[in-house]
Amino acid sequence: FAMVTMLAVQECGLDPARVNIHGGACAQGHPIGSTGSRLIVTLAHAMAAQGARRGIAALCIGGGEATAIALTRD
Repeated sequence: FAMVTMLAVQECGLDPARVNIHGGACAQGHPIGSTGSRLIVTLAHAMAAQGARRGIAALCIGGGEATAIALTRD
């Protein structure tokens, strides 16, 4: 999991300080059946702590599939 993020940061020239700053499944666990809800709650708390208006959470489903959600707050 971690290598995909590291490669994307390098290949796309992204700022590592702004990508996956709270870790992913390797850092926070990957419980079966609750990964999506854990990601959304983590994202919502991170957005509130940083005063961010927009955030994106993404996860792999397996078999080459994935899903993502974009959150906005006032």
